[in-house]
Amino acid sequence: MNVKDWITAYAERLGTEAPTAEEIKTVLDLAAEGARASERVAAPVTCWVAAKAGRSAEEALAIARELAQEAG
Repeated sequence: MNVKDWITAYAERLGTEAPTAEEIKTVLDLAAEGARASERVAAPVTCWVAAKAGRSAEEALAIARELAQEAG
């Protein structure tokens, strides 16, 4: 199963729509920001925390970038 098929099937099982290509890019950027600013393990957890907080991917990415800049 390729990534598109996996995400589509997973989204269906969760009762939601699969993300658009732009949404996937934003989530990957968010994960990359978490990994670069901290450790690799922070990537998926950063995305999970954003989703748990109910923030949009775009908003979560902006916050992650702010935090990374502050951390220096």
